[in-house]
Amino acid sequence: MAWAFLVIAGLLEIAWSSALKNADGLRRPGWSVTGIALAVLSLALLSVALRDLPVGTAYAIWVGIGTVGVAVTGILAFGDRATPVRLLSIAAVVVGIGGLKLLGG
Repeated sequence: MAWAFLVIAGLLEIAWSSALKNADGLRRPGWSVTGIALAVLSLALLSVALRDLPVGTAYAIWVGIGTVGVAVTGILAFGDRATPVRLLSIAAVVVGIGGLKLLGG
């Protein structure tokens, strides 16, 4: 169950950062409140997952899911450039997350 909470917390990282992007520097209150609420929920789920998972592994995976998800969302939804170096770097993070899941926890 801890792994499920961790994955959901990581996915919420993507959602809250996208909401804050849409908040336009906190000038759009609905998006701002949504982003902040999702960030708090993400942290809460991470905290629950940390009851059973090693902190280093869980935190790295949480951040990794968010990093990869936000990078891909930026490319697909916000027009960020998909350069070869960016895509290779995203792939490296995915490999690192997989390694931590398989070997670190």
